[in-house]
Amino acid sequence: MTAGGFESLEVEFKNLKSVERPAVIKAIAEAREHGDLSENAEYHAAKEKQSFIEGRLIELESMIGLAEVIDPKTLGGNTVKFGATVSVVDEDTDEEAVYQIVGDHEADVAEGKISISSPIARGMISKEAGDTVEINTPGGGKSYEILKIEYK
Repeated sequence: MTAGGFESLEVEFKNLKSVERPAVIKAIAEAREHGDLSENAEYHAAKEKQSFIEGRLIELESMIGLAEVIDPKTLGGNTVKFGATVSVVDEDTDEEAVYQIVGDHEADVAEGKISISSPIARGMISKEAGDTVEINTPGGGKSYEILKIEYK
């Protein structure tokens, strides 16, 4: 994963542990004070949220512990690999796009970050500027020309 992806995991972990977890514990305590727990919707909602938080904390702790952080700036070369920022043009529509190839959990197409396991990223890996990439998507085949490869 990239350094930015790692940082976002740490921020989420710290927020869940120091803000969300204490808030849900307080909500459970307040709901208990209302009496009969079997018909207490606030209590059940708070317990469900607590379960989600605890599960997500375990998941984040595992991802952080197993993370291999790669700084794209230290990479280079003429071929596409993890961390590359790739400028492409759709050969059918002439629309240009810029994608950074990132880890699965940090992918966000709206920000131009695509997962290393996505069809377009897999198709671009090991290609060079000027190469044409054929991608099979759920909406049909797409053809992209790689315009530029950067590591920033």
